[in-house]
Amino acid sequence: MDSKFILDLAERAGWTGAEAALGLAVTDLSGLPVWWAAPVALLAASAKAWVAKQVGRKGTASTLPAGKDPASAPTAQGI
Repeated sequence: MDSKFILDLAERAGWTGAEAALGLAVTDLSGLPVWWAAPVALLAASAKAWVAKQVGRKGTASTLPAGKDPASAPTAQGI
C-alpha cells in the first residue's frame, strides 16, 4: 500500500476516534444523555476542520503536511 494512503487513513481514523471520545467524555462529565455525544463530536469535527484549514495545507481540512497529504499534487521529483 502507498505510504501516503496509510498516513491519510491513520489521520482520519485518529481524528474520528478522538472526536467520538471527546463527545462521550463531554456527555458523561456533564450528565447529558449519551445521544448528545454525536452532536458534540460533530461540533469537534467541524472545529478541527476549520482550524486545520487555517493552519494546515491550504484548501483542505487535512492536518497532514503537504508532502504527505494524498490530496497534494506531486512535485516535479515525483514525491
